[in-house]
Amino acid sequence: MNDRELILARIRAAVTPGGPGDPVEPGEIVRDYLTSAGPHDEAGLIELLAERVADYRAVVHVTGEDEVAATIASALAVQGLTRPVVPGGLPAQWVPEGAVQDDPELSVEELEAAGGVVTGCAVAIAETGTIVLDAGPGQGRRALTLLPDYHLCVVRAGQIVAGVPQALAVLDPSRPLTWISGPSATSDIELNRVEGVHGPRTLEVVIVR
Repeated sequence: MNDRELILARIRAAVTPGGPGDPVEPGEIVRDYLTSAGPHDEAGLIELLAERVADYRAVVHVTGEDEVAATIASALAVQGLTRPVVPGGLPAQWVPEGAVQDDPELSVEELEAAGGVVTGCAVAIAETGTIVLDAGPGQGRRALTLLPDYHLCVVRAGQIVAGVPQALAVLDPSRPLTWISGPSATSDIELNRVEGVHGPRTLEVVIVR
């Protein structure tokens, strides 16, 4: 018996009923662990998300539904963006004047030249300050939020959950998920922070209460 056969024989023995490992048939998995220690009321979730997103050096606005369009327009004006890209399915009232639709799909060169993108999201996690996109309506394909240097993301209060377990419960794992925790950033061996290497250099979040 060679080494490979010996290893496989030991594995078979370990997983065979009555063997050395004497495995137990799996039953119902009990998930009674603490899933979140954060707030669960809407106001508390909004406040915590805004705080955590800001910790990642992102710009955060908390506004009412009737102020979203003006907030988006103001933010884009500060950045000097007059023709941001928007995905299909973005609510009409959120689409800024002069926006470029990603339909038909823009090329890599066109996305990079646009400089900025405005999207919605699938879910936002208050405890980690993370925003998750799943390429659904109003979010677009992954390249749309990775190539432009600026990303403005609108989050509705009803999309905010307390922790990661709650987010996983509502997300579809078969979809292309993009988890965003602040602007794209990395550090070299000397811990010098460099932003914009793997995605947008600037992240701006509008939370709609």
